[in-house]
Parts: sequence; structure tokens; C-alpha cells
Amino acid sequence: MHYLVGTTSVHTTAAICDYLDERATADDTVTVVAVAPTDDATARRDAQEALNVAPVRLATVGTVRTELREDGDPAAVLLDEATTAEADELLLTPREVTSDAPSGVGETVRAVLERSSIPVVVVPSPEL
Repeated sequence: MHYLVGTTSVHTTAAICDYLDERATADDTVTVVAVAPTDDATARRDAQEALNVAPVRLATVGTVRTELREDGDPAAVLLDEATTAEADELLLTPREVTSDAPSGVGETVRAVLERSSIPVVVVPSPEL
């Protein structure tokens, strides 16, 4: 199984790692992708810290890859990466919910849910 994880914070990565604890095995691959704007040093630092958590928390998983992507629409980046990596499942957390979000999830999660050709799991976020 190949899991693709979209993250923006340490808390997001930790929540998804908790989810994967009971699912991912030594035969699986997890690719963790964070998208951060090049002109926002704080967002880039947060994204890199989020990526650093994954290999430690997923030490029993066969392969863990991390990638910091600069700029771009997060939903588009994740969907492209899911195709390129031939992921079997995409994991996200609802980072920011707005009052006009009828689905109860943020814009990125909604866009991924609408356009993904693979299963998407929305893991509850400890930040919400």
C-alpha cells in the first residue's frame, strides 16, 4: 500500500501518523508532502518541521519519503503527486474550516475530495 499524506503542521503529521499506526506496515510506503510559499519563512519552517516528524513517528513503515514543495495550489500539488507516486490512498486533515464551507472541511480538502480518483481519508485534526 502506498499512502500519500498532505501536511502543513507538526500536529497534522502527528494525527495522520496516529491513524497510520494501526494500518501501515513494513511492506508499505508513505510519502509525506508539504506545500509552502517560498516567500513565507514561517510557513516553510512549519512545513519542514511537519515533514521531520514523519520518519520518526513511522519508523516501522517500510519506506517513508518526505518532500517540501514550494508554492502552488496545495490540492493540485497533492493530486499530481498522488498520480505520480501511484498512491493508493490520500490522507489529509481539515486544516481550516470556514463558515461558508458546507462540507465541514476546508478548501483544500474539499477540492481534493471532489477531484481525487483514489480514496481520500480525512483524519480529524487535533487543532480544530
